Amino acid sequence: MFKTYFLTSWRHLLRNKGYAIINVLGLTLGIACSILIFVLIRYHSSFDTFHPEADRIYRIITEFHDEGVTRNAAVPIPLGKAFRNDYVYAEKVARVVFYPNTLVALPGRAPLRKFQEQNGVAFAEPEYFDIFNFPTVEGSARAAMSDPYGALITQTLARKYFGKEEAVGQRLRFNNQTDYVVRGVLKDLPGNTDRRQEIYLSWASYKDYQPYLASDSSWGAVYGGSNCFIRLKPGVTPAQVEGAFPALSRKYYSPDDARIYQFRLQPIRDVHFNTDLDGTADRRYLWAAGFIGLFLIVTASINFINLATAQALIRSREVGVRKVLGSEPLDVFRQFMLETGLITFAALLLAVGLAYLGLPTLNRLLKVHIDMNLFGSWTLGAYLLLILAVVVLLAGSYPGFVLARFQPIPALKGKLDQKHIGGFSLRRVLVVFQFSISQLLIIGCLVIARQIWYSEHADLGFVKDGVVTVPLPVSDPVKARTLRERFLDIPGVERVSLCFQPPASAANNATDITLAGRPKPENWAVSQKYADDQYVPLFGLKLVAGRNLFPSDTVDGFVINVTTVNKLQAGTPAELIGHQLTVDGTVKAPIVGVVKDFNSLSFYGDMAPVVVYTHPRDYRTCALLLRTGHVAPVLASMERIWNDTYPEYVYSHQFLDERIARFYELDDMLLTLIEFFAGIAIFIGCLGLYGLVSFMAVRKTKEIGVRKVLGAGTPQILWLFGRELSRLIGIAFLLAAPTGWWFMHRYLESFRYRITIGWSVFVPALAGTLVIAALTVGYRSWKASSVKPVENLRSTE
Repeated sequence: MFKTYFLTSWRHLLRNKGYAIINVLGLTLGIACSILIFVLIRYHSSFDTFHPEADRIYRIITEFHDEGVTRNAAVPIPLGKAFRNDYVYAEKVARVVFYPNTLVALPGRAPLRKFQEQNGVAFAEPEYFDIFNFPTVEGSARAAMSDPYGALITQTLARKYFGKEEAVGQRLRFNNQTDYVVRGVLKDLPGNTDRRQEIYLSWASYKDYQPYLASDSSWGAVYGGSNCFIRLKPGVTPAQVEGAFPALSRKYYSPDDARIYQFRLQPIRDVHFNTDLDGTADRRYLWAAGFIGLFLIVTASINFINLATAQALIRSREVGVRKVLGSEPLDVFRQFMLETGLITFAALLLAVGLAYLGLPTLNRLLKVHIDMNLFGSWTLGAYLLLILAVVVLLAGSYPGFVLARFQPIPALKGKLDQKHIGGFSLRRVLVVFQFSISQLLIIGCLVIARQIWYSEHADLGFVKDGVVTVPLPVSDPVKARTLRERFLDIPGVERVSLCFQPPASAANNATDITLAGRPKPENWAVSQKYADDQYVPLFGLKLVAGRNLFPSDTVDGFVINVTTVNKLQAGTPAELIGHQLTVDGTVKAPIVGVVKDFNSLSFYGDMAPVVVYTHPRDYRTCALLLRTGHVAPVLASMERIWNDTYPEYVYSHQFLDERIARFYELDDMLLTLIEFFAGIAIFIGCLGLYGLVSFMAVRKTKEIGVRKVLGAGTPQILWLFGRELSRLIGIAFLLAAPTGWWFMHRYLESFRYRITIGWSVFVPALAGTLVIAALTVGYRSWKASSVKPVENLRSTE
């Protein structure tokens, strides 16, 4: 019986190659895209889940309770030691401090080899490698971190630094300050971890690099790279630990600070998805990707249903003969489900191959490193089987039911019409659903693209175009000033400033301020900007009261922004000039100037209160404002001067507008994802339209001939096919527009400064869909109208 079903199905597909190709192609594209989305979601969901007892691993984070509640992934460095000594909730406690973009040199080699490591280094306690599963291929991680000046490096860095030489026992020099001995080599880090440092230095040596931060008294300092990880004992709940944190705060902070500094636990599995806590992914975007994958499968299945039900009339005589010869409705249903299974299985095999070919492109577009190992993980195999079953049932059930219920006598006489297959109602609904999805994706693309453009081109309150930043080493301020003066002599350089960071930066130091005459600090934090007197004019910050900073090596005054003035509630900007301010508890000086607000973060957040003052030992950036013209010679001169001034350090530079664009990297990736899959969804929909119009052209052959004999021209014939389609796309737009507005409004809510959604978004979505559909339908309709009337009238259809 099965053999008969199989041979009959195979012969039918061979007789109807066009129908089979359209269905296979549509399903192949839909399934391939859903596979790519599945492996993308699986990849992100697997981050840091491979560590032993990952469900008991947590990161302690800081909550600042001042005017509101803000969270920080970093914690005061003494917290880990205090928690280990005062409480018994954790099996392991490990402190680690990350320093990105650091210099590593190989001492004792001529010429001196030096490397600027973007992922930087980490000072880690030995327990760090008890908590995290980062195995060594040489040496012991715990022993290396117990050595006062021991270091661990990955296999990749071992090859990069030492080639074929033995890495263990070699020396590294960190930031031209301290030498370390490589005591072990780590296996290269897997792609699915947020712990990206490839060099680990012993915790005992951290006091040499940052004596104050490494001390037990630095409770008031929260350095952004300081993390504390714990693995709870079995049976201990996060609620128990968080219940103990208030007592810990009261023990180590003053009553006022204990209210501000509070701590929470963050599961290690959630770290990857909390973008406000240094996470690199967003669950909302993965949900969006998952829905897009589902929509693509449904869209491809809709094509199948529409074409299969349309073809049911052509197959009516075949079904009639089968029923007269004794076939039951269930036999007919099984026959069609087998055909569906053959088409879907062929599409599945092609989709797997297409997904393998498309994976490198996805990795490049989304900047990920996904390995689609079909046989290395049961989850992908299970997903493919699930897709096969779902598509066969989804696409095959209704057409199979339609064929199975045909009555044999009308079927043999060829007297079946549209009402016997449910009319056009279901197909209309399905086409509307298809194009609603397509228009919804187009609306999403337009809104995200416009918001990113607005974020990157709106007035941020400072100059970013033509500004180049050069990171400075921790060095003596005299050398930095020498570099500034030499840079200023380069033709094409307009201004040069030494500062900690540019106005908008991911690295911001927050601290407290106290206005003279008030008994205690304000209950909100201010962002510190260390800078020289050229900072305000170089970045075009607009003074609204007072003056700029004077050239000085000491703090002679503060420049604050309007938000700081408003939050102090002590008068107008002009009235505050001359008032004494204390920053960070120790730095005292008068307010000498007030500038207009500028974005010190991205457009996701509110305007932050800012204070700018001179502090040469904390200048980590040299900013240059270039005149328009030839940039390449200026950059070459900058590198030459750098190598003369800092021969022991690696030169690098970055344009400020590129740095700011990185704030919206996740949004760029979401836009890329939606653009790509929206194009696929539209193409699959057009395939279905082409197949339907082809079927309609065959069914209306005589009608077209009669119309042409009666004088109808090509435009009238085209309108015969396009009229119904235009109505359906219009209905689809009426469904997609409010749905798209709701989803995109929710997306835009995460931006403090955002675009408004108007008709300039919706009209292009509708027009684009109509044009694409018209081109698809128009070509097939034109072919149908080009046939001579006499040939149409001779048709048996």
